[in-house]
Amino acid sequence: MSARRTSIHGEWSSRFAFILAATGSAVGLGNIWRFPYVTGESGGGAFVLVYLLCVALIGIPVMMAEILLGRRGRQSPLNTMRTLAQEEGRSPAWQYVGWLGMAAGFMILSFYSVVAGWTLAYVVRTATGVFEGATAEGVQSIFTDFIANPEGLLAWHTIFMVMTIIVVSRGVKSGLEQAVRFLMPALFVLLIAMVGYAMNTGQFQQAVEYLFKPDFSRLDAEVVLNAMGQAFFSLSLGMGAIMIYGSYLSHTASITRTAVVVAGMDTLVAILAGLAIFPLVFEYGLEPAGGPGLIFMTLPIAFGQMPGGALFGALFFLLLVFAAWTSAISLLEPAVTWLVENRGMNRVKAAAWSGLAAWVFGILSLLSLNLWSDDRYKLFGMPFIDLVDWLTANVMLPIGGLLIAIFAAWMMSREASRAELGLADGLGFGLWRFLVRYVTPFAILLIFLNKIGVL
Repeated sequence: MSARRTSIHGEWSSRFAFILAATGSAVGLGNIWRFPYVTGESGGGAFVLVYLLCVALIGIPVMMAEILLGRRGRQSPLNTMRTLAQEEGRSPAWQYVGWLGMAAGFMILSFYSVVAGWTLAYVVRTATGVFEGATAEGVQSIFTDFIANPEGLLAWHTIFMVMTIIVVSRGVKSGLEQAVRFLMPALFVLLIAMVGYAMNTGQFQQAVEYLFKPDFSRLDAEVVLNAMGQAFFSLSLGMGAIMIYGSYLSHTASITRTAVVVAGMDTLVAILAGLAIFPLVFEYGLEPAGGPGLIFMTLPIAFGQMPGGALFGALFFLLLVFAAWTSAISLLEPAVTWLVENRGMNRVKAAAWSGLAAWVFGILSLLSLNLWSDDRYKLFGMPFIDLVDWLTANVMLPIGGLLIAIFAAWMMSREASRAELGLADGLGFGLWRFLVRYVTPFAILLIFLNKIGVL
């Protein structure tokens, strides 16, 4: 039985440690900029209501399923899926769900490290006053020159990957847990401090209305699909990270309560980020555009104009470093556990080899931003970094999440899933099983079709 199965990699010391780690995995660079931006552009409070509904109907049920599988298997995602398929008398082909998640996480980490390196560089740039008094053209020139320098990008990419490898190599309690016990509280402290600063601007009320004032006239099918996609992707589902973290969770911890708390904290971070960023955007008359442009080309203008901007800007980019670091740790972990289990490596060696492979693969993304930016180097009309991003986010993660939901709800016996969730055979378990059997697969399929342009 799964209660007797233990992980050779260790176990979280408490449910709180898992919550911090899982929240750290979910909270990434996208939370800081994408959720607030999409909220403002999609009807404010109306979008938030739809998003929260999607988290409840899609995100939390799939997260519960992924944690359930991880805790029952107590191994790397691939070995967990192989073991559980055998245990339930299902096809061994289900192990490829583990492969898919590990491959997606590896590919995401490769380019994520490159972008995370930008945040490290911008901590230094803002702290040293590079943006003081800079115009919009000046800030854009700084970013353009930075991206065009492959040697500089490689240095920051290397530093960030080494940071990630060091944490993962130290194991569950000495590495992952110690890191998130510092990084996640620090992230919340920085966010709250930034919100406090933003409240002193004259545009805090405008930012609140931008984010939360309901405008139901903007709600249409596209907005609902965006909310569904945001709810799924923001929780770091389908890439094996939550599954491997679940394998370290004590069998006495409630999966249901844990998943609800993680989803709530992830959403709270995104909302706090919006309350910190958009008062500055409106105060300095900036365009609330989304994506890297907002972070690296728009906000530095505000940092260069405001009193104490060097300190505030450095803290902001340090916040991004922490968010990226906790996500990167979870992306590297599945590959490391597989090498330890299947190749007999010690953890240090496994982390070094996995990180090195992701670092090398990331160089392809790095070079596609500068030396290989010409059309002749593009694949399917996209730079390599955009292709990897599109393939993982729009194809691999939705398919992975869909298959996880199907396996947990249809392939596992009712008794096995109920026992692992620790729920009585009543309304709560029946609701989860209904959602993960019917509602979430249909919703994820809609997300997938929307992302690949069918809908």
